[in-house]
Amino acid sequence: MRYALYFSPSATDPLTETASRWLGRHAFSEEVFDDYVSFADVTEDPRRYGFHATLKAPFELAADKSEEQLVEAFSAFASSRTAFDIPDVVVGSLGPFFALVPAALHQPLQDFAADVVQHFEPFRAPLSERDIARRKPETLSESQRANLHRFGYPYVMDDFRFHMTLTGPVSDGRSDEMADILTKTFAGFIHRPLTISGLGLFVEKERGEAFTVHSWQPLAAPNTKDVRNG
Repeated sequence: MRYALYFSPSATDPLTETASRWLGRHAFSEEVFDDYVSFADVTEDPRRYGFHATLKAPFELAADKSEEQLVEAFSAFASSRTAFDIPDVVVGSLGPFFALVPAALHQPLQDFAADVVQHFEPFRAPLSERDIARRKPETLSESQRANLHRFGYPYVMDDFRFHMTLTGPVSDGRSDEMADILTKTFAGFIHRPLTISGLGLFVEKERGEAFTVHSWQPLAAPNTKDVRNG
């Protein structure tokens, strides 16, 4: 069993519905869709994970922690943090992958992501040598390698870039078409704010299986200037 802390809108949010139909699977209900079956080849990888943005990457539980303790900590964390907006999101690319991304770096979002990573680190079991090798540390920057060994994932802290993945690798020949399709599909959600309204605890029961939502909690603390709320 692996767990992950992801940002996702709620199960009934219009963005969750649109993205789930695009990917072909709803991670909350496990309902499958064939609305965009002609693009099933490029959505295969993100379909397994469900629509999300990674905050705390998938991890096995530390030997001295239980699922009950994780769920309790998850609920307490969400209730003590404040919802906030990313001012503007767009369809963008990370190399050959397409995703919904902030139009510009947003420091409150960076701080929130770091907060999640650090807060739940005690629940993470150390990576196996095989898992470390899978990340190809020889191809990572110095800071990314340090993150991998410290937090189990290269792309955290200063290397974190928020993205809600919409495709697997897209060839150069299909890139323009994909950008146009995604811009039209997500027209109602881009070039406007995205509220970081809650947090999802996702689970993968066996390696390679689809991730599903164990629970979703709103960020419920009263609004303050400090997104981390202490």
